[in-house]
Amino acid sequence: MFRKKYNYLKKDRYWKEKNKDYLKELQSFLDKADNIEDESLKKKIIGQMLKCDDILTKLAEEEFIKFYKSGLKDSKKE
Repeated sequence: MFRKKYNYLKKDRYWKEKNKDYLKELQSFLDKADNIEDESLKKKIIGQMLKCDDILTKLAEEEFIKFYKSGLKDSKKE
């Protein structure tokens, strides 16, 4: 059962993109970045934000897996 859930998390790496609040804020950021006239600066800012977002996504997915493992371990104790 755990492997199925774990594999699902690895396949469904776009869970955050289903969140309307996330999409709204991302669109707001990109709209503001579009107003930056210096193309080089704009690309650097967007690139850095995407790197931060990727790291945060990986951290969140690791936490999901930890909580799932913890719940699985606790359920075996009962």
